[in-house]
Order: sequence, then C-alpha cells, then structure tokens
Amino acid sequence: MEQPLFAPFRSPKLTLKNRIAMAPMTRSFSVGNVPNAEVVEYYRKRAAGGTGLIITEGTCVDHEAAHGFQAVPNFFGDDALAGWSQVVKAVHAEGGKIAPQLWHVGAVRTPGDYPGGQLPAYSPSGLAAPGVPTGKKMSESDVADVIEAFASAAENAKAVGMDAIELHGAHGYLIDQFFWQATNQRTDRYGGDFQSRSQFALEMLAAIRARVGEDYPIIFRYSQWKQQDYGARLVQTPKALESFLGPLSDAGVDIFHCSQRRFWDAEFDGSDLNLAGWTKKLTGKPTISVGSVGLDQDFIADVKEGFKSAQSVGIEKLEELLDRGDFDLIAIGRALIANPDWPRLIETGQSDKLVDFSKDMLYSLDGA
Repeated sequence: MEQPLFAPFRSPKLTLKNRIAMAPMTRSFSVGNVPNAEVVEYYRKRAAGGTGLIITEGTCVDHEAAHGFQAVPNFFGDDALAGWSQVVKAVHAEGGKIAPQLWHVGAVRTPGDYPGGQLPAYSPSGLAAPGVPTGKKMSESDVADVIEAFASAAENAKAVGMDAIELHGAHGYLIDQFFWQATNQRTDRYGGDFQSRSQFALEMLAAIRARVGEDYPIIFRYSQWKQQDYGARLVQTPKALESFLGPLSDAGVDIFHCSQRRFWDAEFDGSDLNLAGWTKKLTGKPTISVGSVGLDQDFIADVKEGFKSAQSVGIEKLEELLDRGDFDLIAIGRALIANPDWPRLIETGQSDKLVDFSKDMLYSLDGA
C-alpha cells in the first residue's frame, strides 16, 4: 500500500509528487540580502532528498522597514531575483517545486545595521505587543505602500519561475499584527471587528491576484500563537475561526498553511482535529499542517532555552491523520535541516539513519 506521505498531491492550481513540504525557516546566510551559491545548494539538496514543495525562508518585500534580521534575502532587486532564479532552476532540476514566503516583520524589529537601518518599525497601532509601544503607527498611505510591495513581490515570484507564493500572516509579524486585536487598536477601516482587522490582508490578496492571475497558487500561513505571546489565540471557537477564514478563502487563498507548535494537538475541545484539520473542514481548501515533526521536545521551549537537542521520533500519528484526510500536506522544519534526505529515508524504511537535530546545525547550511 502507498504510504500517505508519498501519495501525489493534486489541486486545481498545484500538483506535487508527495505530501511533504519544507517549512520556512529563517537562516540568515544571504550576505547582502542576496541568495548566493550556498543558498542555492541548501535548497537543491532538500529537493534532491525528496521534498515535494520547498517553502523558502522568509524573504523581505520592497518596503523600507520590512527587515528585522541580518542577512535575510530580499525578494526584489536585480541581484536578489537573479539569485532566486538560480534557486528555482536547481530545485526544478531535482524534481521539486518551490514557493517563496513573502514577509514584512512589522513591529518585530529593532533598528540596526540591516536594510532600513535606524528606521522605526511599522505596525497597525505602533505596538509590538500589548502595552509595548514601538515604532510608527501606519498611515493609510503606508498601508497602500506595503500592499504594493507584496503585490510586486508576488509578480516577481511568478516571473522567476516560482510555482506558488506564501504570504507570512503568522507568528506576530505585520499581517498578523493587523489580525491580532492586542496589536491592532485602529479605529479606521483596518481596525475594529475581525472583518475590519482582516481588511489589510484582504486588500493585499486582491492586489496580488490582480498581478498574478487566477491560476497562480497563493498559500497563506497563519497561526493562533504569537512570538510575543505563545498562549495567544485569534479565535476561541470553530464558529469564530470560520468567520475569520471565510473572507480570506473567498479573497483568493488557495492553500492554508496552519502553524501550530505540535501537529498532533487538537485545536478545540470536543474534537481531535488540529488547526489544519479545522481549517480544511471549514473552508474546503487544501491545508498544510506543521509542528514538531521528527522532534520529541517542545519547539518553543527549545527556543527559550537555547535549542536543546531534539531527537527524531516516529511518524505513525502523522500518517494516520494524513490518511484520514485531516490535512493535505505536512511541513517539516528542523528535521530537514538535520536530514536533507529525510523524505527518502522515511520512504525507504531507513529511519534508523536519521540524524538528530541539534543547535549547532543552525550555524551552517551544510546539513547532516
């Protein structure tokens, strides 16, 4: 019998050879904000190892304060786009497909020596977290500029041969700062109830769809938790989740990437569906699940405590949920840093050859 992980994925706009995606992970190896030969090889190796869909690290759109970290790649400018073109060619040559994650960090930014320099952070209400003022409250003109930056980046993605795009609407970055009532205290059309707090994302989706056409896949990543508050929740009930997701789905999201800390955790009482499971049930759209695949320690605890070693574990629960149709794809993160050929080893029954992820692996792109 075919393993659920290795069944082809087919949707109206995207076909993949299996159900495995590479989760977006900031690596900070693009010196000068341009993907170099080392970055090309990093992605090529994961495609060669059997990953069906590469979702790149966050790539910054063309806005003066989009960046928040060192050596993060741009998704604009001739040099950066030429670098991404080489990444696309390398991934396609290995039989994989690829989507850039388009990113603006918003209020999660400390002025420093990266693009934007000493510019303030931009955010819906000048808040990085409840009661934590930072930077600049965005004017409606600022909002329009950022929407244009995302639309232009999407157009660039299609032009360099990317197979889809992903919008980073999770983890307390700019799009999510508009969603989250704690950081969106606006009283104009971009603040207030959920529909109004979603207006920024809805206008962005419309602008992107106008640039890339109806047939180009748009993936949208969202989360309940925020890096500012791991216990935060946008919604408390399935009904509220449906009210949140419905307009995004109608506006043009083709696939939802549902970020949670552990993929096996149920999202609401009374059901064992996780966040991706509920999203698929409520929208009818394909979903990507993610969260601690191949790790036996809590991801967030690892972050707070300096990335203690995490051990690879079995995937029986993952295959069970995939097989019953809870979600369509699973994104693998740190296990793919440690094992570029993770899919091939799992498919061929060689899980005993998997290398354990450790903190030291974050300091290079070589992998295991």
